[in-house]
Amino acid sequence: MTHPNTVAPSNEVKLKENIRKKPETMTRIFFEKFFKNKLAVVGGIILTVIILMAVFAPFIAPYSPESQSLLNKLKPPSPKNLMGTDKFGRDIFTRVLYGARVSLLVGFVSVIGAITIGTVVGALAGYFKGIVDAVLMRAVDVVLSIPDIFLLITLVTIFQPGMDKLILIFSLTGWTTTARLVRSEFLSLRSREFVLAAKTIGTKNYKIIFSHILPNCIGPIIVSATLKVGSVILAESTLSYLGFGIQPPIASWGNMLQDAQNFTLMIQAWWYPLFPGLFILITVLCFNFVGDGLRDALDPKNIK
Repeated sequence: MTHPNTVAPSNEVKLKENIRKKPETMTRIFFEKFFKNKLAVVGGIILTVIILMAVFAPFIAPYSPESQSLLNKLKPPSPKNLMGTDKFGRDIFTRVLYGARVSLLVGFVSVIGAITIGTVVGALAGYFKGIVDAVLMRAVDVVLSIPDIFLLITLVTIFQPGMDKLILIFSLTGWTTTARLVRSEFLSLRSREFVLAAKTIGTKNYKIIFSHILPNCIGPIIVSATLKVGSVILAESTLSYLGFGIQPPIASWGNMLQDAQNFTLMIQAWWYPLFPGLFILITVLCFNFVGDGLRDALDPKNIK
């Protein structure tokens, strides 16, 4: 007969296991859910490699990105030129590395600007509602009603092509989706108990917006930013391919494709358009995979 105060051996083992078990923190739950998405993990690894290659391009690249050698033009991939050479004899591998620096810089800085503008606009619209919401959302509707590519080409033509101009234009045109997302989050959070309590004790509006509500919207904002970087890189490559983006001799994945747009050249030198196009494809796909993984990991509905 077991004494009432004695713990059964099996229950004692379970009790010890529960004591040893690490607590389920939000950080641990996030990483567990993110690493369950294999595509997101692979995408994150590939993106890390591409970013490191871009950062350390001056040390990795075997040649100068603008160095020409007409005697070596349109040479196929070889140990000397890993990705071949272009029509000016420039090393494509070197230019791809330096092109990654340009594309990633434009992508990251533009998205930081766009996310900042969109977050502020969405927060003000969702928190104050009324006339403020109506005016700001009509501004969003106006920007969204104009086709992206025509708006970008028009603005680039007005301000003249250049990296700084592209960053400014992408920042000023890419905030609308984030604004709508943040607005919807604020509309659902502004009536929660912790916000009403902050209002009751006299907390100022700006502090409620940025200290109480905004931290609860960080998850969707991070996901939106990650997905948007891939879109900006694709848009920059498109504009550069059309001649409205980064101008030669600065290396860009888009203007490398523009140099190789001749059909005969594409057939005779298949490596010329292949590698910059492949890097655009892989980078954009990886950002989308990582964004999908972050969306699943940060979704509170998926937390059990």
